[in-house]
Amino acid sequence: MPQDEKPHGPQQFQIQIDRVHYTVTKEQMTGSELRSLPTTPVGPDRDLFQVVPGGQDKKIENNEVVDIRNGLRLFTAPSQINPGRHQR
Repeated sequence: MPQDEKPHGPQQFQIQIDRVHYTVTKEQMTGSELRSLPTTPVGPDRDLFQVVPGGQDKKIENNEVVDIRNGLRLFTAPSQINPGRHQR
């Protein structure tokens, strides 16, 4: 393909959620859209975070719009953590 020719079709981005790779074609996605990417969508009992290298990871709310870029990494964590609670 000549250098000045752009590829056909939408641009693709490689992102990760919980270390699983996904290919998306949107330049922006809401937290809800990101939560629905895994085969089993991220449930309401878990929060979604964007990895911020060198900074504090950012919690993504369901209606929040995220700028998608290659290499974007997200992870989930329990919404409520009860330290000291004994598991039976």
